[in-house]
Amino acid sequence: MDAGERAGQLLMVGLDNGASRTSLDALVARRHLGGVILLGGWTGGSDSVRRTTRHLSSLASAEDTAGLGLLVAADQEGGAVQQLRGDGFSRMPSARVQDQSSPGALTADATRWANQLRTAGINVNLAPVADTVPTSIGRANGPIGQYDRQFSSDPERVSRMVGAFLAGMRAGGVAATVKHFPGIGRITGNTDVTARGITDRTTTVDDPYLEPFRTGIQDGVELVMVGSAIYSRIDPGTNAVFSKPIVTDLLRDRLSYDGVVITDDVGAAKAVAAVPVGERATRFIQAGGDITLTARPSTVPAMHDAITSKMKSNPAFAQQVETAAIRVVDLKLRMGLAHCR
Repeated sequence: MDAGERAGQLLMVGLDNGASRTSLDALVARRHLGGVILLGGWTGGSDSVRRTTRHLSSLASAEDTAGLGLLVAADQEGGAVQQLRGDGFSRMPSARVQDQSSPGALTADATRWANQLRTAGINVNLAPVADTVPTSIGRANGPIGQYDRQFSSDPERVSRMVGAFLAGMRAGGVAATVKHFPGIGRITGNTDVTARGITDRTTTVDDPYLEPFRTGIQDGVELVMVGSAIYSRIDPGTNAVFSKPIVTDLLRDRLSYDGVVITDDVGAAKAVAAVPVGERATRFIQAGGDITLTARPSTVPAMHDAITSKMKSNPAFAQQVETAAIRVVDLKLRMGLAHCR
């Protein structure tokens, strides 16, 4: 792959349910994009989603995507966060309700949900949530607790259910993602909509709330999503997505994760709005990350240009891009989206 193709593999862009299924065609081709996520609530059922994903998958070509298939993702957690609904998709209960069943029952349910995703052309689920919300915060936790997105307030129980959900996704042939590393259960602000109340002053590098993420890593989870909160006892003042102590030192080195690391949305999220758009991608790669996710297609050119420009001027950064692209290609090989020649 040339520089532009490598940079493109490190970007995933959102396709809103109100947009034309062809609206990203030029962007995928010109910027050699590696992934698309369906956003905005798709309620028309599996057949409608399948028509869109079939078109997206057809955009992969030797010329436009270096012969690599697209990661086609959805947020399919359950409860308030189930982007795909309608005929062909079961109504998924929230994680708090999922936690009321046994791990074995959850694995069976998750296998069924994964089969539905695969039938609709989705190959990546940005789930499960591995965050633990302490009972002392509960629904005051804006991003997770308010919507019952956590399995439990006990990290050991979260670990068991995360493992059960992952087993079901794997059985159904869909890549899974544990999120939002290193945990956003102790903040009050939702990083999507505010830059206030997003500092965690408790979590440390040996915190018990890291155990659900460790479980996912040990179970071979395909992706880990890093959140945009700030952790004053790990890297004060720095959003996790831009933090080398968090992405490289903690996730990759201390927890021994060598797979694909993806951001939470950094295209529209208020938590990172003060950072220039292009730098959101380059700083994440410099921290040790791989795929930058943006909900706004309009941000892709700036991100892609920033990556390729920095590759030309900074050999060390160019090597980081190559390493990240290799991780993405390796994942796609395992998913059958790429083939050795």
